Amino acid sequence: MDAAPLTRPGSEGEHELQLRYRTQDRAGRFYRDQVLDRLNDRMIQFIGRQEMVWIATADGHGECDCSFRAGPPGFVQVLDAGTLRYPEYRGNGVMASLGNIAENPHVGMVFLDFDQERIGLHVNGGARIVEADGHDLARPRVERWVEVDVEEAYIHCRKHLPHLVRVNGEGRAWGTDDARAKGGDYFGAACEPRPWVADA
Repeated sequence: MDAAPLTRPGSEGEHELQLRYRTQDRAGRFYRDQVLDRLNDRMIQFIGRQEMVWIATADGHGECDCSFRAGPPGFVQVLDAGTLRYPEYRGNGVMASLGNIAENPHVGMVFLDFDQERIGLHVNGGARIVEADGHDLARPRVERWVEVDVEEAYIHCRKHLPHLVRVNGEGRAWGTDDARAKGGDYFGAACEPRPWVADA
């Protein structure tokens, strides 16, 4: 039996625009040289050093959300070359990212190192919510995990990444409910009108 033909990475939309704007040769080189369907050893080591990641999700209608996650180095755990997971700590209870994943289990992750390596890594894949077991519950603030099956992993170039200097980050209040530690009403949104709240 013949193997199924391999398809190139990327969406039909990006392929159409590559043809329209005549970037298909550059894109083809990038797909060929930089995009993997798994994590290689250097990517795994890079993820193990990171303290932050941006998570992009969309609901069943395609409405998007991008959310920031952070933790100590290695808080995003690589289970194997095709699977990683990140913890969901206690938050504001909205669960925007998890709600999107429940409707549309596709995520995009971007790890950026602004300090030492000034480079980034994209990881795209299918996600699922995994409830924390008894062992995880003993660890402060981890309420559940999101496991991601890697479909694409590729470099984010350093060309426009600023070089930021690390400061002592001790004393961060992981998982706190203290309003001041979380930023309070920094943007003054509490007093603004909104269509989903009826006038008192």
